[in-house]
Amino acid sequence: MLRASLRQVSAALKEGQVTPTELCQRCLSLIKSTKLLNAYITVAEETALKQAEESEKRYRRGQPLGILDGIPIAVKDNFNTAGIETTCASNMLKGYIPPYNATVVQKLQDQGAVLLGKTNLDEFAMGSGSTDGVFGPVRNPWSYSRQYKEKSVPKSDSEREEFKWVITGGSSGGSAAAVSSFTCFAALGSDTGGSTRNPAAHCGVVGLKPTYGLISRHGLIPLVNSMDVPGILTRCVDDAAVVLGSLAGHDPKDSTTIQDVFQPFELPSLPDVSKLCIGIPKEYNAPGLSSEILSVWSKAADLFKNAGAKVIEVSLPHTRYSIVCYHVLCTAEVASNMARFDGLEYGHRSDVNKSTESMYAATRREGFNDVVRGRILSGNYFLLKQNYENYFVKAQKVRRLIANDFVKVFGSGVDILLTPTTLKDAVPYMEFIKEDNRTRSTQDDILTQAANMAGLPAINVPTALSERGLPVGLQFIGRSFQEKQLLTVAKWFEKQVKFPMIQLEEVKGA
Repeated sequence: MLRASLRQVSAALKEGQVTPTELCQRCLSLIKSTKLLNAYITVAEETALKQAEESEKRYRRGQPLGILDGIPIAVKDNFNTAGIETTCASNMLKGYIPPYNATVVQKLQDQGAVLLGKTNLDEFAMGSGSTDGVFGPVRNPWSYSRQYKEKSVPKSDSEREEFKWVITGGSSGGSAAAVSSFTCFAALGSDTGGSTRNPAAHCGVVGLKPTYGLISRHGLIPLVNSMDVPGILTRCVDDAAVVLGSLAGHDPKDSTTIQDVFQPFELPSLPDVSKLCIGIPKEYNAPGLSSEILSVWSKAADLFKNAGAKVIEVSLPHTRYSIVCYHVLCTAEVASNMARFDGLEYGHRSDVNKSTESMYAATRREGFNDVVRGRILSGNYFLLKQNYENYFVKAQKVRRLIANDFVKVFGSGVDILLTPTTLKDAVPYMEFIKEDNRTRSTQDDILTQAANMAGLPAINVPTALSERGLPVGLQFIGRSFQEKQLLTVAKWFEKQVKFPMIQLEEVKGA
């Protein structure tokens, strides 16, 4: 039952094959037995069971609130949840219990979804491995899959001790691991430069980054206001469409959301791609792209060709500047956003009390890790009066050029872009931590962050297993607010590739 899709389990609830409470209890016990993955920071067992009980009463009356009623979900720990600790995986917010729900959390709860808990991430969502939070790294469920274990047979006993568990990607690694290990049916992540699509690719799940402004950011603790969007992680494309339908739309509390009424949509059961034009951006054949992923990418293009779609190579000439541009804008907004954590109103407060300034400084030194402090320093440097024009303003201009590249390509008749999501499959944790966070993020965001800079919708679809038995995903980028077309193409592709289900074995230390 836990391996079913969201739609299937919703039908089972309606037919009384399972009750919301039973479902919730099964998920909670699976969370306990897969504790080693470290996917959750907080498990809200009591409130989850209470919500499941309420849902059960509604089903008994024959009045469920909709398709999400009674469905167990998880939420990344940078969304505010009333009465449930929200930490951003940082000492700065340890013990912080928000007085209100983020709009997306409220919308899920209004439709009867059962909130199991808050998932692990890189501190303040800054990172691409989910290894830098104060609660420790998240382990990729595929590390414990039969597929990976069969391919990575230890050569000797000494190697067996050094079990090579792999990372989930980040920063929404906890949410991706939670969905991939069957502890919930959908999870919320956030996506600023690829933080939903990257872990989705490494954990073999669907990761949707909607168009900027389609889903409210109210209550998502901000990283980069002009790029952050709530992301959706599910096990299949149809489920992502269901969750999107319940979250999208205007929110008076977020002035950047669209004014138009959003019409939830159902995806066609037999999608047709023969009339579409698929663009293959040549710049995405980036340095460091593994030959394996290159071959999966070209096979995918052939699938579309054989189905009658027009497949053409396109150019997004400013792509090569985008990662540098992203770094300047990202750190500048981070520096501004992190100013709110001063130890006065909420979160950690240092005991140093010589002066207000010394208390500020000590609070921020104790509360933030090196990665966050590093980004604040970089951002403040770019925003200095003498540097502002040369860095921040210039980066804004380059951002406009990057967005225009996409406008031109979509204006030339291309419907959807097909690109890799990551440069390679997931690396072992011990290998990942050899490089610092900034170097890693630069490499890992390279194929995903341009969609954030242009505000476009993008989705990761699990495509194949690598030679090491680990998931490889491809990314589809659509036109602004054309989620229906994007998801329809993704669904067609998902049907063609028939990505294998994870064969999860017992999750325990090697």
